[in-house]
Formats: sequence, structure tokens, C-alpha cells
Amino acid sequence: MRIRIKPHRFSGTVRVPASKSHTIRRLFIAALGAGVSEIMYPLDSLDARSCAAVCRGLGADITEHYGADPSCPNPADEQGNRLVRWTIQGVGKAGPQVPPEPLGAGGTLRKSYLGAKPRKLLDVGNSGTTLFLALAAAALGREPVVFTGDEQIARRGAGPLLEALRGLGITVDSASNGCVPITVQGPWKGGRVSLSCPTSQYLSALLLAAPLAPAGTVTEIEVPLLNEKPYIDLTLSYLRAQEVPWEGKADYSYFRIPGGASYAPVNGPVAGDFSSAAFPGCAAAICGLPPVVPPATPSIGGPVVLLGLDPQDPQGDKAIFDMLAHMGCDVAWDRQGDEWRLTVSRAGPLKGGTFDLNATPDLLPAAAALGACAHGETVLVNAAHARIKETDRIAVMAEELRKLGADITERPDGLVIRGGALRGGAVDGRGDHRVVMALAVAALGASGPVEIAGAESAAVTYPAFPELLAAELCG
Repeated sequence: MRIRIKPHRFSGTVRVPASKSHTIRRLFIAALGAGVSEIMYPLDSLDARSCAAVCRGLGADITEHYGADPSCPNPADEQGNRLVRWTIQGVGKAGPQVPPEPLGAGGTLRKSYLGAKPRKLLDVGNSGTTLFLALAAAALGREPVVFTGDEQIARRGAGPLLEALRGLGITVDSASNGCVPITVQGPWKGGRVSLSCPTSQYLSALLLAAPLAPAGTVTEIEVPLLNEKPYIDLTLSYLRAQEVPWEGKADYSYFRIPGGASYAPVNGPVAGDFSSAAFPGCAAAICGLPPVVPPATPSIGGPVVLLGLDPQDPQGDKAIFDMLAHMGCDVAWDRQGDEWRLTVSRAGPLKGGTFDLNATPDLLPAAAALGACAHGETVLVNAAHARIKETDRIAVMAEELRKLGADITERPDGLVIRGGALRGGAVDGRGDHRVVMALAVAALGASGPVEIAGAESAAVTYPAFPELLAAELCG
């Protein structure tokens, strides 16, 4: 899908979609736990649906409930109905199962590449989080499960996680470089392993699965490298809520987790997504008033009011709003009744700065768009792991923003962006949802319309985003 975005002022009130990180963690905890969970307002996106399909493939019974609830941030169908709730019957103590019929996002029952025995094939689609967490979850069972995914997933290796699983007694086989197709088969025997984490999802996978290993087993994890630390804060918040016993060092370099625990149902609404909120927040920062503003008056962006976020949430990508404040935006929280509101506006120039993105590499595309529209130089550092996401986001953002006239220097761990006037033109989202949304936001600061190919990828996390920015379909 190709869309066209014309420069215009962006303002108003936006209800932010549910957090993908929270949604997927809740899905796995509910699917692996005992009893029935009621998850309200989960994210309705391609990644979330892939995760739900994989959890069904591991034996959970998931029912979708739809209704005409205007407070739900999910997209509505033609009748005005939205996904408002999942009811999930978990597998409990029985552990992951392999149902006789094929399930999953396009999965089929077939002969494995490992031999003649038919094995379950589960398709994670484009969801790396689902793949990594599901590898550890499936290892709790005793039947072999084969995982596959789309073309991007086929390039995203899980080598360190696979080696750690082998060290815990799990049978693992994969394609070259630790990529799909990957087969895992329990039982989980425990032990002490070293797990280097260029992505935090490797560690989250073990932390969520290890408590459910058989009673008497102990999983010890040494972590010599950890990027994206806030996502581990998020995972540990769920273990604490479940009152699961674990020990660990304060710097997250070591964990000790006994088996034999079980997960209780998880209920209630899913928090809003700071990663998604970054894009309307950046749109408020980038866009200016129409030409009727006297030339001597600084351009003004926003205001945009974001609903559904919680300032106490451990999501690391809320750092984008500190970044916006540093760059000259007004960022303010206030509370009306039971709901927080976050307002972003700009009454002066947007200024560059230097930002360390090690904890929040998913912000790199949005931050690059900001830098391209800011005065002065913006330097994004310590984010080499942004190269191993859906795309090499460092290289892709440099290449695509240059098509709009941006002055960018690529570094091994980030970007140097010298802000200036962007022009209209044609760019390619490269099948990466965050690249698509970042280019759409940058288009608001261009001198002419910008056409973006591959815009359908926004549906991975934020299906309504092109519509939010008043995008037009091309051809």
C-alpha cells in the first residue's frame, strides 16, 4: 500500500493503542497460567494477533469479544465494533500442548525438516517478541514444536537464546545463524547458563518461562550483556504481581529462578503504548502552523493530547517525552478523573541534541525524523542493536530520509543528523512499522507531499496511524 501525506498541522486528542509489550506478556502469562483470564482492551494489531494464534497453538483457548465501545482504542469495523476483550483459558499445570489440528498464523501440520515425524508448525508472522517468548514457553512441554515466520523473521537470529535453552536441557534445532525454522522440545531440566542479550527479549523469555519449569529445577542466568533494560523492568513487574519467587542482582547481571510456580489469571485493561505514543507526540513537535502565521513568529506545533498512558508505567519508551522536552517542546501531565492526559505542544524552535538510545532503540526511527526537522545537530548514540530489528533501522532511516533531502551521517551505533528543510518525495517503509510511521511524521515537516510505499506495515502495532495523519491512498 502506498500513501501520500501532505504537510499540515497536526493537533487534537488521540487515544493511544494498547501496549504491544504488555499485550504479548499478558497473553503468554494467561495462556500458560491456570484458570480464566479476562484481558480488556488488548492491542488489536498484526503482531498481537500472531501472538494470540501462537498461544492457541500451544493449547490455550482464546475467545475474542467485540462491541461498540467508543473508549476502546482499537480500530472499528464497518458496524462500529471493536475488539474489547479476550477471554483466555490457560493450559495450567498440564503445560503447553500440541493440539491435533493445525493452529497458528497460517501454521500447518507437516513432516519436520528434522525427520519423518509430523510436528506442529507455528507461524509468528512478523513478531520477534512472540518468537522469542514462545521458544521458551514451548520448551516447557514435551512435544516438538517448529516455529516459522515472515521474511523479516527469517533474518532475525535467536542464537544466544537457543544456546541458553540447550544449556537448560532442551532439545533445539534451527536453520543457519539461529534463524527459523526453529524446533524446540522439552523437558526443561534447569541449570546455569550465560545469556548475552543484544535484545532484552531473550532474557524476558527465560524469566517468564523458568518459574513454570518442574518443581525442584533451578534456572540460573548470567547476563554479560543487556540492552533495553526497561523491558526487563516490565517483565519483572509481572513476576512480582504474580508473587513468583526469584533472586537477582540489582544490575540484572544474574538471576536465580526456582521452578514449580504457576501463574494466576491476569485481568483488567492493558496500558497504553508509549512506543506508539511517540509518533503522535513527535508529530506535534514537528508540524507548524499554516503560512498565515507572521514570518517573525516561531512555528508552533500541536497541541496534541494523548490519552491512555500512565506516567508510572515501566515502559522505557516514555523517554521520548523527556527527549521532546529537551528539544524545546512543552510536555505536561494532568489528570482528569481516573484518566491521565499527556499534552505535547511547541511554541518555539525545535532544537537538536544528543541522545543515548541503548535502553530504547525502538525510538530511533522517530528520533531520526525529529532530528531531520530540528535546528542544529541531533546525535543518536549507543543503539547498534537497532540494526537487528525488523530492518537495519540505522541504515534504513539514513537512506530514506536522504531521499527527502536530509543531511545524515551513519555511524556503527547511531546517526548524526543535521536538521534542515525536508522536501517532498517518495520513500519506502521497507516493511517496518516504525520506519513507516517515522517517515509519515517527517512528512509533516516537508515542503511538499511525501509518498510512502509499504504503509500497510503500520498495522503491526498501530493500524489506524495512517488515517490519524490524514494519509491519502495512492493509486
